[in-house]
Parts: sequence; C-alpha cells; structure tokens
Amino acid sequence: MTGGVSGGVSGDAYGDGGAVRRLAAQARARTEELRGELLALSHAIHAEPELRFEEHAAAGRLRALLGAHGFAVEAGIGGLDTAFRATRDFGGEAGDGGGRGPTVAVFCEYDALPGLGHGCGHNVIAAAGAGAALAAAALMAERGAPGRLLVIGSPGEEGGGGKVRLIEAGVLDGVDAAVMAHAAGYDAVARTNLGRLSLEAVFTGRASHASAAPEGGRNALDAATLLLVAIGLLRQQTTPDSRIHARVAEGGQSINIIPERARVEMFVRSLDSGYLRGRLLDAVRDCVRGAAIATGTSCTFDEVAPAYDPVLANPVLADLAAEAFGALGRPIPPGGGWSGPAGSTDMGNVSQLLPALHPYVCAVPGAALHTREFAAGAAGEQADAAVLDGGAVLAAVVTSLFTRPELLERAKAEFAAATTGGGDRA
Repeated sequence: MTGGVSGGVSGDAYGDGGAVRRLAAQARARTEELRGELLALSHAIHAEPELRFEEHAAAGRLRALLGAHGFAVEAGIGGLDTAFRATRDFGGEAGDGGGRGPTVAVFCEYDALPGLGHGCGHNVIAAAGAGAALAAAALMAERGAPGRLLVIGSPGEEGGGGKVRLIEAGVLDGVDAAVMAHAAGYDAVARTNLGRLSLEAVFTGRASHASAAPEGGRNALDAATLLLVAIGLLRQQTTPDSRIHARVAEGGQSINIIPERARVEMFVRSLDSGYLRGRLLDAVRDCVRGAAIATGTSCTFDEVAPAYDPVLANPVLADLAAEAFGALGRPIPPGGGWSGPAGSTDMGNVSQLLPALHPYVCAVPGAALHTREFAAGAAGEQADAAVLDGGAVLAAVVTSLFTRPELLERAKAEFAAATTGGGDRA
C-alpha cells in the first residue's frame, strides 16, 4: 500500500491486537477530563478571531495552558512573534528525552479568515492539538517509553505559510513525524490537498482626468479587468484539478481619475507540482502580460508568499488514525473518507519533509469550509465533540509511535518510498 491510503484497516494489520483502539478510548477519557479547559480555549479563540501573524491572544492562551500542564514553552520561535514550541520529555531526565527516543510534533493552527472569523475552524484545530498533547503526555507518563513530544504553534496558515517559514528556520530539524487534525464537515483520515502558488500582478498606467482628458490616461484597472477575463477563459484549458482564484486588491482611488495602479492577488493550485510551476504558471503569466499589452500599461508579476506543497498522505499514520476514529464511533470508509474537491495547506510542506498526518474531524456536519455557516458552527456542540475526539485520535497515534518503534519505522519507509518515486504521491 505504498503511497496510498487504505483507510479503515484492522489494527491487527500491524499485529497490535487492537492496541490503537484501546489507546484511543483511553485518550478520549483524558480529553474528557480536560473538557472544561479545552472547550474554553476553543470558544475563546473563536470569540476573538485574529488574522495571520497577529494571533497574539490565541498563541498566549495555548502557551498558558500547555505551560500549566508541565510543558516547557518557548515563544516567538522561527522569527515569528506568534509561533511557539512546547516540549515534554519522557523516559529520562528533563532535556534528555529527545536523545533517547523519537521526537513527534503536534501542530496547532489558530489564525482566522478576513471577514469570516473562524470559517476554517482553526479554533477547533488549536484546541484539539492541545488536547492531543495533554492526553498523549498522560498516556506516556503511564507507559514510561522514551521520547520527546513537541507542540508547535504555527501561525499564518491562511495564506502566510507559517509552517514553511518554521521549516526554513530549522524548527522541524530532528522531528521524526508530525500530526494535526483539521475541522471539517465530515470525517476523513486523508484527502488530496492541492499545491498552491500565491501570486500578485501589479499594473501601472497613467493618471488623467476621466472626463476632460481620458485619452491621456492608461487605465490600470482595465488591465486588471482583462486579466480576470483571460483567467476565466483559461480555465477551460486547464486540468480538472486546477484552480485559479483572483481578486482586485487595488483598482484606483477616485472615480474621476483614470486608475494608474491596479493590483490583482491570485491563488493558483494543482495536484501536480510540475504542472503547477510549468504550464499553469506560464499561462497565467501570459494572461498578465497580454492584459498589460492590450491596455498600454506596464506590469510586474511576483510570487508573494511561500508556496504550499500537495499533502503527501502516509498510509501507516492514516491507518492508525482510521483505527482510532473507529474506536470513537467515527468509522472511516475505505479510501480515507473523502475524495472530493480540496483546498491547500502548509501542512503539505511538512508532509513532503517527514511522515505526517492531516486528518479531518467533523465539526459542522455537511458545511463547507470558509463559509459563514462553518464559522457560526465552529463553537457549537459538534465542534466541541471534534475538539475532544480529534485530540484523542492524535494522542492515540502519537502514543503508538512512541511505544511501538516499528510503526514509526514503517511510516518512515512509506515516506521514503513515496518521495523517491516508489509510490504514488497524494
């Protein structure tokens, strides 16, 4: 099953006699004990949405909770003010765990969407991640297995590429595997997230009186308009998984002045990284140039934020998660649970670096992400259940990796096969 996701395999497929299911049940008991703290965290983050790289209150709440439960907390890691790392070592003296066993990271996200608040459910992600760490810490303390557990607060997932910046800063050096749980309208252990480029076209024209001397102007907003039309036509000739989204971020300052500057922001996505940076990027660039030529303006075309890689599913971690989901009454169908259209995440970059797990936990049944309906439901009863169950699923997977080293070795072998051409990339 190299590079694929079987979804819903029996725990006995790894010879554990149902150990993952038992761990999930035990982890769920731990998150239930923490219900008050975890749900208070989720609701507080939901009530005070903060945009990318401005998540000071959310990051502070997470740091305080983890610190109160015995984690050593570092703020401002990787040069990002609202990023943090919390560490717990097991099976040795403080500071010794990372040298005596594996290092596993749990990611928390907590930034909100402009105008929508937590329409992506990052309050659920943050609280589930914290719950996973606290539950796994309790399970590890009982078992005495060596290892180092990290919680990494990664800001700016919504367009800012916080995890990419942390990777570049070396924050993931020495980490053996990483997990997180995303809120959604369904349960799934894996899905096909797309690679994504963040692009910007700026057109520069010439200002002039829009009524008295329009012939003297060169209309940058017209160039932006032509670009949007060209992109709309281009979509007919792109692969089915491709996505191009654009908005005019600047388009002039006064009605009676020919706009001399217009700025268009774009996300361009595809499952195939080669196609994304090849044919698709070239075609969008040609649309920009053509719009400038047609309007007599000049243009620049730049990549303005870190690119997001497609998510590379790890079948070993996905199968462990499927077992844990099943133990909590959330059965995952074969194939991982979801095969519909997908967005993008900087967890994709993590998944291309080391074995990673990025499951989805139903928080607002049937609702699409990035909608007002999802934002409204992200602090409801189902979302609260997703916090507790999502934390338990991750805790069961993390504890399995610590206590059964052969599982981590299998996950690494699957990752190596997929990244060296031996398996299908998700």
